Amino acid sequence: MRLSARNMLKGRVKQVTPGAVNNEIVIELEGGTEVVSVITKTSSESLGMAPGKEVYAVIKASNVMVAVD
Repeated sequence: MRLSARNMLKGRVKQVTPGAVNNEIVIELEGGTEVVSVITKTSSESLGMAPGKEVYAVIKASNVMVAVD
């Protein structure tokens, strides 16, 4: 697999929370950090999302917002 995105984080699916249209996927990275993604139910099923599955969180954004208290 080759992608233009430079931020590819390898991890394992920790949890899949199904919804009516979208599923929430929690990915646990090495060290315990979690990344959460919401993808369509169709994509989730097509990719075989299930706890323990090894996956990549691929992040490509032209803008990143930063906030402080």
